[in-house]
Amino acid sequence: MPHPLLASFTSNTPAFGAWLTNGSGGFFHARAMAQGSPDLAFIVIDCEHGLVNLNPGVAELVAAIHGVDGCRAGSGGAGSGAREENDKTSKAPSAIVRVAATGWTGGVNWQIKYALDAGARGVLVPMVSTPTQAKSIVSDARYPPLGRRGFGGAYTQGNYWGKDMGKDKYIEHANDNILVLIQIETVEGLKNVKEIAEVEGIDGLFVGPSDLSIALGYPPTDPPQSEVQKAIQEILDAAHGAGKKW
Repeated sequence: MPHPLLASFTSNTPAFGAWLTNGSGGFFHARAMAQGSPDLAFIVIDCEHGLVNLNPGVAELVAAIHGVDGCRAGSGGAGSGAREENDKTSKAPSAIVRVAATGWTGGVNWQIKYALDAGARGVLVPMVSTPTQAKSIVSDARYPPLGRRGFGGAYTQGNYWGKDMGKDKYIEHANDNILVLIQIETVEGLKNVKEIAEVEGIDGLFVGPSDLSIALGYPPTDPPQSEVQKAIQEILDAAHGAGKKW
């Protein structure tokens, strides 16, 4: 099954996404959100600051998002022929799960495992501050020999990875298709950002502007304070310098 966010990463094109922060609407809420636009490459299911339960809520939301394949909303009216054709062929957005545990804690391992076993196309881990933490997160998201992820094959590979995706194919392709994204939002993380970005297996750095502002001694504002914007530029430079996304 197509993976729009990974495709954007591979082709070096911008990827537009949305955040799902309330799971109370359940399956149909998530599906409606995923059908909202043919230009939506990803949806982040937010289990850190949102009102979404990692267990058992995430599995249902991932299934809802990936289940819209082939039935995305049309343009509705006199749109261009190209856009109408795109609407017919567009694919479900990639479901990414932001886990609640931060890179600082030892509780992140099981949360990564659960999100990926639920069929997520990637994970976003907050407050990663050292290369050691980044390496540990990569290991949690990869099967041996690249990592230490355990195999829970009850339904993972069938959860909208593709109708013909058996256990053997899932294991063969998972390491290359699951995205590992981490957030830089602490003073220590900013200090170590170059080394963190260079960790093999990290696909992208995500800026947490509010927590980064607070960590640097500024109130969270929109747009961020000028000194925080300089820090954000530093994170961008480190990511691109290491050939990673931002």
